[in-house]
Amino acid sequence: MAADLLHKLTQETTPQQLAWFLSFFFFLSLFSVYCYSLFTARAAAAAGNKNQQRPPPSPPALPIIGHLHLVGSLPHVSLRGLARKHGPDVMLLRLGAVPTLVVSSPRAAEAVLRTHDHVFASRPRSVVADIIMYGSSDVAFAPYGEYWRQARKLVTTHLLSVKKVQSFRATAAEEVSMVMVEIREAAAKGSTLDMSDLLNTFANDMACRIVSGKFFRKEGRSKIFQDLINENSRLLGGFNVEEYFPALGRVGLLGRAICAKAERARNRWADLLDKVIDDHLSKEKSTSDMKDGDFVDILLSIQQEYDLTREHMKALLTDVFFGAIDTSSQVLEYTLVELVKRPQVIRKLQSERFYLLHTLPWMTATSTGAWFLRGHVSSLMHGPLVGTITHGKTRKSSYRKGL
Repeated sequence: MAADLLHKLTQETTPQQLAWFLSFFFFLSLFSVYCYSLFTARAAAAAGNKNQQRPPPSPPALPIIGHLHLVGSLPHVSLRGLARKHGPDVMLLRLGAVPTLVVSSPRAAEAVLRTHDHVFASRPRSVVADIIMYGSSDVAFAPYGEYWRQARKLVTTHLLSVKKVQSFRATAAEEVSMVMVEIREAAAKGSTLDMSDLLNTFANDMACRIVSGKFFRKEGRSKIFQDLINENSRLLGGFNVEEYFPALGRVGLLGRAICAKAERARNRWADLLDKVIDDHLSKEKSTSDMKDGDFVDILLSIQQEYDLTREHMKALLTDVFFGAIDTSSQVLEYTLVELVKRPQVIRKLQSERFYLLHTLPWMTATSTGAWFLRGHVSSLMHGPLVGTITHGKTRKSSYRKGL
């Protein structure tokens, strides 16, 4: 009967009338959520202790959306301005129906990230993350607890140990050399070069070789990984209605739309990672060879020790790809931008590199670059910490220059 009514409604109304009806229904739902949130908040305040401490300072809010209108396309810049005006240490915002504590000073950040670290150790639950990461069974989104501790131990002990990272030095040098060849060829032709695309491709190829031990550019998988990373960034880092209006996320149509996008992304990841894992399983390797191999080999060699399912492995590998590609390329691009704005730093880098290459013959160009770039990258990336705490849990934190 409901299906017949919906069919009749879509047939007998014009597109303008249907759009008006859907908009009215959406705002009516938002208003209902707002009224419910306001009622529960006042009830909780009335039942609470009258001697309770005052909440942190907060700017004036709008009905339903709260302070969402105050957060622009650059959230860290918007939060900086709001923090300077309303709360130098902590500030309370209401993003939709979600109360959010913004931490802006080193003193407050130390209290959150060190003194009370165990209280704020978990991220807020996200339907999108639960779907893409198989119930948040990775490291980044898993709630703080025994599973998270074991997963973190696995990554730090087996995948990202000092010995393991150093074993990929030759692979990194080869990838850097290929990037330099492309830059030299473009310079010789006098043509322009998209450095964002080049750095993203470099980080992507490097991650593919470290994780799976294969060079995927010729097979076309490298581009697929890059597309999946971009899709994950949009889904996990974009605006998701259910994160700011949790009640709306449980509404049938909207909830299904959110889940459908996340499921499509997860299935694309699963198809690709299943092929990579099956390819490694088809090769007969000893346990010692697997422990000295790439990330997939290592996960297969310790699968019984850590009781890993294939879903756990795919979630951890997705984490590695997402962190290695997206974060690395952004840091490199940001560093290049800052260097271009500081010619004196470029001249200093050139002189240091020239000095090291001519005074320490055993150093190669690649190792020299890595040696002295660490300090300059750190100095370029330093900046005050901007963090937000949602429902008593860590929401986001990032370093930005010049906040």
